[in-house]
Amino acid sequence: MAATASRPQSLRVRRLGLCDYTPVWQDMQAFTAQRNADSMDELWLLEHTPVFTQGMNGKPEHLLAPGDIPVVPIDRGGQVTYHGPGQLVAYVLLDLTRQGIGIRKLVEVLEQSVIDWLAMQGVTAQARRDAPGVYVDGAKIAALGLRVRHGRSYHGLAFNVDMDLEPFSRINPCGYQGLPVTQTREQGIALSVQEVADGWLSCFTAQLQYTVHSD
Repeated sequence: MAATASRPQSLRVRRLGLCDYTPVWQDMQAFTAQRNADSMDELWLLEHTPVFTQGMNGKPEHLLAPGDIPVVPIDRGGQVTYHGPGQLVAYVLLDLTRQGIGIRKLVEVLEQSVIDWLAMQGVTAQARRDAPGVYVDGAKIAALGLRVRHGRSYHGLAFNVDMDLEPFSRINPCGYQGLPVTQTREQGIALSVQEVADGWLSCFTAQLQYTVHSD
């Protein structure tokens, strides 16, 4: 069910390519701190170089053997997850107050947008209230982690497309021991990260009735 905003909102979509994690995280923080009531909402689509990110409530025992992949403690909720090339990362920098939604609704919108897109590809997926994210036959295909400051969100969604899944075996993904992880390629979807991003974007913007402006 779409949010009931008072009027259609504009969304600036930025496609950033392959990026190191920390500079993008710092840019998200700066954007959120500096924006005002008239700032356009933004969605950043990108991939990251290999990194484990540990949420504010993260427990060190969930880092089993990170090896040569850096671990970055960050300011989102949740536990530890992995980002790497071949994973679609979508950072949602939204004014939730202006949209008339809360963080729980944003989580549901992100989950449903992935579920809807997968359904269009013939893949059945589900969300779990006890463990946010999207799952196919019990295996996690998309992870969520958000932060909200003064009604404005950042961080977002990590959607596994066509990547090396081995680093997930070095952690308890999102704090769940032995949680299986999958990706769109393993579900028979032969699309690139950019192609998945294009299709998923339509599902996401439909949920929140955005008009898209691309940079």
